[in-house]
Amino acid sequence: MGDRHAETARLLWGPRAKPTRGPRPTLDLDRIARAGIEIADPEGLSAVSMQRVAAQLGVTKMALYRYVPGKAELVALMVEAAIGPPPAVAEQPADWRAQLENWAHGLLAAFRRHPWALDAVVGPRIMGPAELAWTERAVSALDGTGLTGAERMDAVVLLVGHVRGITQQARAAGPEGSPEAQLNAVLGDLMRAHGERFPALGAALASTDQSGGQDQAWEFGLRCILDGLAVLIDQRAR
Repeated sequence: MGDRHAETARLLWGPRAKPTRGPRPTLDLDRIARAGIEIADPEGLSAVSMQRVAAQLGVTKMALYRYVPGKAELVALMVEAAIGPPPAVAEQPADWRAQLENWAHGLLAAFRRHPWALDAVVGPRIMGPAELAWTERAVSALDGTGLTGAERMDAVVLLVGHVRGITQQARAAGPEGSPEAQLNAVLGDLMRAHGERFPALGAALASTDQSGGQDQAWEFGLRCILDGLAVLIDQRAR
């Protein structure tokens, strides 16, 4: 593990050593992460810098470096604090499907609160214990289903991909309306002008308008993924 990965792992997993140089510590990693989140939530991840976070905390940038060596580690701390562990449940449903539905809705809510995290949770990286607990819960929901370990992990990847896709669409749409409503408005004009070239798409959009079935991509996609898992699990049972 490289030095930067090792430092990220230490910051996320501990033990969290206190700075040994300089004056008595006035900050902690949780405060630093929250300061970054306060910037990223309204402005996005690109607005976060060591200088901005230091100013948010009322310290110098050099003082901040005594706790966090750089922006990569800062973002890792922000993700861990923003996503947090999965919501506590007094009693988990026995059914794997209900567990995964609850899990997916909870993860969607976390990303909707902090859409900038989408830009941070890409590529090979070190995850913290809270974030890793999300994967643990989803994989454990599929225990006893007959799926292999690789299949259970792949199922989680599918669900996370769906959550990411829906969150990205909502972020792109902004506060003006749902992605589907905006898209259909533009496509409607295009279909009126060029509908003869795309008859299947025109018919589908017309049907959507008549049924009022807009903005159903989240539930439809989640249902398709879980239905597919149910078929595979049933095959294994037989």
